[in-house]
Formats: sequence, C-alpha cells, structure tokens
Amino acid sequence: MDKKIVYVDMDNVLVDFQSGVDALKDVITADFDGKIDEVPGIFAQMKPLPGAIEAYRALCEKYDCYILSTSPWNNPIAANDKIAWVKKYLGDVAYKRVILSHQKNLNRGDYLIDDRPEKNGAGMFEGEVIALGREPFLDWDAVLKYLLNN
Repeated sequence: MDKKIVYVDMDNVLVDFQSGVDALKDVITADFDGKIDEVPGIFAQMKPLPGAIEAYRALCEKYDCYILSTSPWNNPIAANDKIAWVKKYLGDVAYKRVILSHQKNLNRGDYLIDDRPEKNGAGMFEGEVIALGREPFLDWDAVLKYLLNN
C-alpha cells in the first residue's frame, strides 16, 4: 500500500524563525527592517521549534514526508542554509526530501503542514492544509494526534 504524502513547511513549523532573529545584532536588524528574511545567514542561526524534530520523525514512520519551504528571493544563501539546517537537525530521515518553491500548490500530496496557508500558494494546495499555530492545530501535539490517527 502506498503511503500518503505529507509536506512540512520550515519557517515557524519546523524552525523557530524568531530564534534566528534573536541571534542577529540590532544593527543588522535595523538595516533589514521589514525584510528580515533577507539577512544573509539568518536561516543558519535558527533552532528547531519545540517538538518539531520528533514530530517529523514520527510522521515519517506513517507517511511519505517531504519538506516544502520557500527560500527568500533576495537572499541568495538562504537555500543553502535551509538545506544545511535540514541536514543538521533531521539528517537521513530527510535525505533528498527538501523542495524549495514559491508555488506550494504545484506539489501533489495529501497534507501540507504550514503556518501561513495564505502565502506562496499553500491555500491552493490540492490536499488538506493543516495550519500549525491555528485552531485546532495549535502545536505539534495536536497535529500528531490528528495525523497519526488518520
């Protein structure tokens, strides 16, 4: 039997975006006001969200899982930093399973876990969009309870 496909966003889903912002110096933050995701190296500074790594690994046992994220257009090293982050925190379980796209709706699958379904085509995804951080999926425990029982 084929496994259902789950896509998992990175920023504020697997990755604590604020942890990268907190690692920056105030001068850098001021220079990139309103465009903080364009700071070179910011994605390399980020830490995992609590429970995210364990949740991704648990989902991989039941589903065919991929990471589906957007890399900022005006930050040329962001894509490399995101892949390095995946290697560091997820290793083999995410080997060659990273997709970077500004049009998430072009990917075929059953579920997309994303914190901003209104951005980057996520809201037009053909499967079910699970909005992490919003009712009823306020945290990873709620997402796992739902997906591991489906």
